[in-house]
Amino acid sequence: MANSEQVNVPSLLVILALSGLIVRYLFFSTPASSRAQQLASRESSTARNREAAVVQLQQMFPQVDRRTLLWDLQRTGGNIAATTDRVLAGRLETPPQTFQPPPPPTPPAPQAPAQTSSTPAETKPAAPDLITRYHLQDKIATAAAETQETETGKAKGWSQNKEERQSLLQRRRDQMILEARRKMEAKIQAEKEKAAAAGS
Repeated sequence: MANSEQVNVPSLLVILALSGLIVRYLFFSTPASSRAQQLASRESSTARNREAAVVQLQQMFPQVDRRTLLWDLQRTGGNIAATTDRVLAGRLETPPQTFQPPPPPTPPAPQAPAQTSSTPAETKPAAPDLITRYHLQDKIATAAAETQETETGKAKGWSQNKEERQSLLQRRRDQMILEARRKMEAKIQAEKEKAAAAGS
């Protein structure tokens, strides 16, 4: 009789473990639908972030297509800096044929503006590239002269006049843009010559 009243320790541990699992399953588990919703919201958030990164990169590098940028962003985990470095170094890889990104999101249809007392803000059209944005078409031929002027400005030092400082900074910005364009054109020309030499 005394033996039948004693509880075996291993069976007690098994009973406690099973009851703990049952309680956890019944009260603390998240339903599959909420897990699916969390996963879907995480994926849509990642897709939105990647799309915003592609738009930002295409503003800087309009010559690179969207599919290539999306492929590189997917490989780098959405790291814009790493993709920018690869574009500048010319190390972007062509995506495989199996990689088919979703189409770009369509902007919402314009709605009639609400009647307000204030005037609506004007929408500015996006400039296709930095040369057009900063009106540097006429300065492309005179890039060497701009370089010399900038170097002369560096030798002079920092001016106390606000207008002189601003014009100096604008000249430096313009010179940097034109220098980057010259390097990109030289690189494209070298690639064309290399392809032509390989083809013949």
